[in-house]
Amino acid sequence: MASERDLRRRAYIEKTTFELSALAKRGVVMGGDAFSPVLLAKGQLTVEEAAGAAPFSGEDGMALRASLSALGYQPQDWETVLTCDATGEKALEASLLRETFCALDPATLICCDEASADAVRETYADDLAALDDFEQALLVPGKVAHVCGMRMLNLGGFAAALGDARQKQVMWARLKQLPPLGEPY
Repeated sequence: MASERDLRRRAYIEKTTFELSALAKRGVVMGGDAFSPVLLAKGQLTVEEAAGAAPFSGEDGMALRASLSALGYQPQDWETVLTCDATGEKALEASLLRETFCALDPATLICCDEASADAVRETYADDLAALDDFEQALLVPGKVAHVCGMRMLNLGGFAAALGDARQKQVMWARLKQLPPLGEPY
C-alpha cells in the first residue's frame, strides 16, 4: 500500500506531466529534466536547430552543460525552453511563456540570447519594472535580477561568444554569479 507521501508525489508528477504535455501541444519546445533548478531559455535558433535539430544540441549546449557542471550542477539540474516556435520564426506569447515558466518552476532562469531576454522582459514587464536597480529591471547582460522567486540572468549572446576567447571569459564570469543554491533544508 502506497504511503500518503508517495500518493502526493505521484499526484504532483501527474499534474506536471499533464501541464507540460498541454504546453507542448500549444507549441512550447522544452527539453532536459523537469523539476530542475536551472532553466536555459533561447530565442535565436542555429541553422541546424531551425532545420529540426534538438535545441541546445550544438556547441552552445555542450558549452553550457560543461559550464554548469564546472559550477557544481548535476547533469539533471537543467532544462531548456525556446521562447520562440520550433522554427525560430515566431516568438511565443508572453502569457504562454509565463505559464511555461510557472509550470517548470526553476530557481534560476538563464536567457542565452537577446531574443529570449526580450521575451522574458515582456513576460515579466511589471515585475521587472518594480525592481529598484535599473540595470536589473532591464535585464542588462551580466546583471542578476530576482523576480518572482527566480534568479534571472541575461547572458547577452552565449552562442555568438563561443568564437571569441575574450567573450567566452565574459560568459564564464557571468555564469559564475549563479552557483547552485543547494537544498532548502
